[in-house]
Amino acid sequence: MTVWICLGVSQLPVRLMLSRKTSFCNFHKLHLLPKILIFSCYACGVGGSFIHSNANDSYRVESATEWERLLKPFDLEELRKSLNKITPFQLDKLLKLPLDVPTSMELFQWAGSQKGYRHTFDVYYTLIDKVGAVKEFRIIDRLLLQMKTEGIVLQESVFITIIRHYGRAGLPGQATRVLFDMRTTFSCEPTFKTYNVLLDVLLAGNCPKVAPNVIYDMFSKGISPTVFTFARVMKALCMINEVDSACSLLRDMTKHGCVPNSIVYQTLIHALSGANRVNDALKLLEEMFLMGCMPDVTTFNDIIIGLCRLERVHEAAKLVDRMLIRGFAPDDITYGVLMQGLCKIGQVDEGRALLKKLPTPNSIILSTLINGYIANDRFEEAKAVLDETMKRADCHLDIYTYNILIHGLCKQGLLSTAHQLVDEVSLKDCRPNVITYTTLIDGFCKKGRLKEAENIMNEMSHKGLFLNTVGYNCLISALCRDGRVEDALELFRNMPSKGCKADVFTFNSLIYGLTKMDKMEEALCVYRDMFLDGVIANTVTYNTLIHAFLRKKAYHEAFKLVNDMIFRGCPLDKFTYSGLIKALCEDGSVEKAISLVEEMLRKGLTANNLCCNILISSLCKSGKIQKAFEFLREMIYQGFKPDVFTYNSLISGLCKMRRIQEAYNLFENLKSESVCPDIVTYNILIGSYCKEGLFEEAYALLDRAVASGLTPNAVTWHVLVTHLLKRVIRRVEHLHVLY
Repeated sequence: MTVWICLGVSQLPVRLMLSRKTSFCNFHKLHLLPKILIFSCYACGVGGSFIHSNANDSYRVESATEWERLLKPFDLEELRKSLNKITPFQLDKLLKLPLDVPTSMELFQWAGSQKGYRHTFDVYYTLIDKVGAVKEFRIIDRLLLQMKTEGIVLQESVFITIIRHYGRAGLPGQATRVLFDMRTTFSCEPTFKTYNVLLDVLLAGNCPKVAPNVIYDMFSKGISPTVFTFARVMKALCMINEVDSACSLLRDMTKHGCVPNSIVYQTLIHALSGANRVNDALKLLEEMFLMGCMPDVTTFNDIIIGLCRLERVHEAAKLVDRMLIRGFAPDDITYGVLMQGLCKIGQVDEGRALLKKLPTPNSIILSTLINGYIANDRFEEAKAVLDETMKRADCHLDIYTYNILIHGLCKQGLLSTAHQLVDEVSLKDCRPNVITYTTLIDGFCKKGRLKEAENIMNEMSHKGLFLNTVGYNCLISALCRDGRVEDALELFRNMPSKGCKADVFTFNSLIYGLTKMDKMEEALCVYRDMFLDGVIANTVTYNTLIHAFLRKKAYHEAFKLVNDMIFRGCPLDKFTYSGLIKALCEDGSVEKAISLVEEMLRKGLTANNLCCNILISSLCKSGKIQKAFEFLREMIYQGFKPDVFTYNSLISGLCKMRRIQEAYNLFENLKSESVCPDIVTYNILIGSYCKEGLFEEAYALLDRAVASGLTPNAVTWHVLVTHLLKRVIRRVEHLHVLY
């Protein structure tokens, strides 16, 4: 197909072939004309010029709908000979062709070199638009400066185009710079159109914090914002949780002659509902109706979600009724949220009544109700709802609904019923999936019924389903708890061949099982293998290993792991600190243990009763009774509540130092501290009185213990009998000496 492009004086035949691809042409030597691609039907219409297509030409296209070949290059000198001049209008038409940027720039520069030729604004605009589309922004900057130099009046439209291209390129900051430059450098005053486009770019580029500055700049320059401007700035303010500022802009709209529309109200209602300011959202909904703006279902849903989140479910139900009165049709989200709200506050019967009102309830709403019954331990009702729904022809259940019921049955320990339900599901159109069987396996594993769990795994494989990582974790954890670590390791080794990757829970279960069997070397090997597999150890991993070493009195290895834990950025928790404090106290390093408690407090962790009691007991045993009381006062200030174990340690420490009266006074104060002494408390004091020969006081304490409802134990009688015998022996020996 030969196409004649008429440019100026002469007509130049150019053979154009349609092709899908555009290649770049080298113009450095200026020997070749650019490879111009043109659409099959293009009318130039320049001063009587025309495009003529000859269907009988020797050059034919193979397909009229596909680009197949590029235009053959020809000598630029021939073009110069055949054309006296190209006009700006003709150049603009050429630049609008799908040419590559280097080609377009060469055409632009060649045309500009013609004698008496001057580029127009339209030419520059077309070229800038093309260059911006391929993100060649440096060329755009040069073209703008060239326009200014040539005295071409820059219009707002070119800057709007540049801002849009910066936005598409993900450069909102540069788009903002264009707004500044168009006024200061190019003396072009922006209107609301430029500002609105810039706001769109800023929001799309996730720069909502900058958006308010745009409207404030408009105010300062005396440019009147539009409703669109206000809507975009309000959205930006809501995105950065400045809802109050967005609401204040709503009041400013009328000052600038703007009337809020539905989008403005919907934006604010969505933000207020998300911020749990449902009352304010309801007020705006009322104002919305008064202003003649119609909300949509999404607007109502935002408020209903907010009400249900605050457990104001009955108000949400009234709003749904109001929707129906006003002619709005609630959607599945409306009823789904309302159902979830009712189930959350335990009003599942009301949820069931709502289900009956729905013309076509979907499986998600049904699943929510069933899950609500199960969460309230009402399994019979959940099953009844399922049976009722199955009778309805318009409601089709999916496996997700059945999985919820199966999970509830397993949670209740009704494993056989759950397994039977899976068999029933298999007979229907709904096929059990991996989650179904994983839930069953987890239930059997938690009850220690590993054989049945293994049978379910075999049942899965017969149906073409295979365990996922969660399923393997359930089995491996159960095997490790049962002491079958070798079987667990075998499962672990089979995971990669089944397409499953072990995670931190897998490794933690294996480490626990190995430490339980006192296989510390193997446990450390598994710990090292974690990192080779790209799995990061967590606090549970380290606590399992650290406490295992502490139980073996291997303090050096335990603290080595603590250092590794800190080095890898894994935080120590209360469980870690408790074990370390106990170990240090047992080793006699009480001062180091106190330092660890202080470290806990600095990190914002609260020392639990175990930590404090272990430390107080160690201080008392080492005779540092005053230090123990000082530590107790500090811990009470930090929120620690002493228990009977705490006071037993202090009373025992005082008695060992023969400060029995102080110990008794502390004992008497227990009632005021709302702590009831136990038989251990009495045994400590009775033993101390007996040692001092104060048997009457000891017997009085024994009577007091019995009167308070405590039963003397073997230690009580041992203390009394032992000291009584010693007293008798001493008297006999004394009589023997006398006689």
